[in-house]
Amino acid sequence: MRTIGRDGEHELEIRRSRFLCALRRVRTEEEARAFIAERRRLHGTATHNCTAYVLGADGGVQRSNDDGEPSGTAGMPMLEVLRRRELTEVAAVVTRYFGGVKLGAGGLVRAYGGAVSAALDKVGLLELRRVLLVAVTADYADAGRLESTLRASRFEVVDTDYGGAGLTVAAAVAEPELDAFASWLAESVGGRARWAVTGSAVRERPAEEDGRLSPG
Repeated sequence: MRTIGRDGEHELEIRRSRFLCALRRVRTEEEARAFIAERRRLHGTATHNCTAYVLGADGGVQRSNDDGEPSGTAGMPMLEVLRRRELTEVAAVVTRYFGGVKLGAGGLVRAYGGAVSAALDKVGLLELRRVLLVAVTADYADAGRLESTLRASRFEVVDTDYGGAGLTVAAAVAEPELDAFASWLAESVGGRARWAVTGSAVRERPAEEDGRLSPG
């Protein structure tokens, strides 16, 4: 799944109507509803404030609202854009100030969906990856080599801790890569490092950098 890189707004003008799309990162339905209420207060004189949001680790919570536009012409097209981009933890509000020219059902679908799509392009996307947190420990004699080797690898270094008997590096490793990580570690530091899985987490990275973690 993915989410937005930052909160943001983007405005389109279509046949004299203004379509202002606001996006916000939200993690609960309460946060989504609060954001929607905030936008409706801010644009209380607008013709419509249509909404869509997706939540949950798998994007399973999905809601949309046409706010007076013909059924299926606003909230659902907005939601479809979020689905198509495999997004979660995001709420979108598209505010319309009517310009006097009716767009028709097809025109509304394109306008509301296009407003969300353009706003997403502006704020950028993050990839959400569920990973295992692996603690790798080495004696002080091997600490420098371990840290430099890990930082130069495809595996993400989350934290380092010099203390006790040596260095402990927390690395983020995708579960399918755990065996490959263990083999790589043994080859890279000659078997002198010890490792253990300590938990899991969701990590973020820019979606356009999908190749950053390729072997190398």
